[in-house]
Amino acid sequence: MRRVILGVLALVVIATGLGVHVLAPGSFATDAAGDVLYAVLIYLLAAIVVPRGAWAIALAWCVGVELFQLTGLPAQWGSPWTLVFGSGFAWTDLVFYSVGVALAAGVDAARFRRSRRAAPSGSVGE
Repeated sequence: MRRVILGVLALVVIATGLGVHVLAPGSFATDAAGDVLYAVLIYLLAAIVVPRGAWAIALAWCVGVELFQLTGLPAQWGSPWTLVFGSGFAWTDLVFYSVGVALAAGVDAARFRRSRRAAPSGSVGE
């Protein structure tokens, strides 16, 4: 059940991110929101595959993507690749990615702890 919930949340985050991208392009706040949502999405996708340690995978992916932008390739590839890989390096993106991963991992951990307390003895909250 956990994977289904994470999948639905991933779709919601994609829709929200695309909405932010289309409805409010070009501002620092929009860029920050996009980075946080991107990191949350990567966390959710990682958590579907690897329930424990998804935060490390998500953070590594986000940092890797940001460093990949230093090559200039994502900008050359253009859309839709720039939605996945961005277009230019910005150190502030690393901060926002960290915030997004931390928020997603924190909410996921709190929800998991809550479901384990509510579950009958011997069952796992998945």
